[in-house]
Amino acid sequence: MRAERALDLYTRTAHAASAHVISGYSTSFGYASRLLPHDVRGGIADVYALVRVADEIVDGPAAEAGLDRPEVLAILDALEQDTLRAIGCGFSANLVVHAFAATARRTGIGAELVQPFFESMRMDATAHPHFDREQYRRYIHGSAEVVGSMCLRVFALEQPGFALDDQLEEGARRLGAAFQKVNFLRDLADDAGRLGRSYIPGLDPQTFTDREKEAVVDEIAEDLAVARGAIARLPRGSRRATTAAAALFGRLNEQLRATPAAQLRTTRVSVPLSRKLGILANAAAGRTTV
Repeated sequence: MRAERALDLYTRTAHAASAHVISGYSTSFGYASRLLPHDVRGGIADVYALVRVADEIVDGPAAEAGLDRPEVLAILDALEQDTLRAIGCGFSANLVVHAFAATARRTGIGAELVQPFFESMRMDATAHPHFDREQYRRYIHGSAEVVGSMCLRVFALEQPGFALDDQLEEGARRLGAAFQKVNFLRDLADDAGRLGRSYIPGLDPQTFTDREKEAVVDEIAEDLAVARGAIARLPRGSRRATTAAAALFGRLNEQLRATPAAQLRTTRVSVPLSRKLGILANAAAGRTTV
């Protein structure tokens, strides 16, 4: 077997591994990604898989395996270094990293997006009972906005010559931020109880009020409104899938608005499967708006 053919087989296997990650961890993104053209769907799975693996390093599994904080940080640093090296050379022994690097090399995802992401993961691995406003801003940028920018570059694969501009970049960042803020509210109880974290500045999970919740929900709605203009300009397949994902999170935001703050301290809201499938069907038919 020639080296080129061996590398092709290895890369295909790596992409398949990333696809298993997204199907195993997220029904919402998994379902929405099915609306993407095949090539784009694979690239989004590669981005998701790397982000998920890094997130799992800092969110519990590593600690459950007995690793202390310095060991978790060392593993996270090694993953970042491996990712940057693989983007440069085109190979990693880590299948998820290899798949991500292959997509990054095709789409122009570089260190300017990868490094802020890993910096936000390091913030998760460091004790922080409460974020201040600047920490919150930096965390949102690294954990969500740059991931939106990564996905935007993958969406561009659908249409050769598709040019990115400031509106598309801003929309991608704001959509990523909206998704993250929804999860902050959904995961309020788990973040505070299991992980000892509180991301939203000035918010005490034990005394969380409806007024505080409404402020975050309004912020999410504004992010989605800004994202709407950018989503409308994406290539057709990517537009449908992104519209579906945004609509799912928009629906979650509506449920968060309707759920008392006291209940969010103990309950994680979710969209029923039947409703998810309806949103996806409408998006596939071009009937869903964000």
